[in-house]
Amino acid sequence: MNRYPEVCPHTIKRTPMRMKWEQLTMLHWRYDPAEVQALLPSGLTVETFDGAAWVGLVPFQMRIDVPFVPEFPRVLHFPETNVRTYVSGRSGEPGVYFWSLEASSLSAVVTARTSYQVPYFWADMTLQQRDDIVRYETTRRWPGPKGARSVVEVRIGETIAATEASDLDRFLTARWALYGSFGPWRSYAKMYHEPWPLHRAELIECDDSLVAAAGLTQPTTPPLVHYSPGVSVRCGFPQRA
Repeated sequence: MNRYPEVCPHTIKRTPMRMKWEQLTMLHWRYDPAEVQALLPSGLTVETFDGAAWVGLVPFQMRIDVPFVPEFPRVLHFPETNVRTYVSGRSGEPGVYFWSLEASSLSAVVTARTSYQVPYFWADMTLQQRDDIVRYETTRRWPGPKGARSVVEVRIGETIAATEASDLDRFLTARWALYGSFGPWRSYAKMYHEPWPLHRAELIECDDSLVAAAGLTQPTTPPLVHYSPGVSVRCGFPQRA
């Protein structure tokens, strides 16, 4: 069985929320697996490709739809940036682990921290698109380190056909679950969405301190860059990992 299937291997019928992840850019750097593993909570193991761990900086537009709750654009529609890596838990299931998720909605930050045990940070963040250029800017407000920031600008390129996607493309994007951590507890939640519509992208600017704020060495090499117009997402209920 393919460990990183292009199509989500499960369905989610009952969900506490539906989301859209839009105008999304992925920057990925190679890291020494030992450096990444040292920053993971117990019970999680870093996954590698081509002998390296991979760390992602991912800015995008978040749109949340909570069943039976009126739509509040200022609260439920906001730009977000996350710093992530790829792990497996004790069950061996692959997923995403986040060191940080910057969001401009304070209520979303508080809710996500308490329910999914993922480290959201309240931030000032903007997303601007002009033709094929997308620019993301964020500065952390709470909790610290206050002032950690990121500026990313990319030019969207040609579509990557499903038949052209590499094994590395799938390793980085075919992830159907997230892991959370709070003290000694580990959580796991399945995610469902259609396969990513991926584009190649050219990096115009990257001035970032969020990766270093997670405790990682500041990257000095050019990242691998992907762009996606987005997907619709169903989020499963969190459970003990």
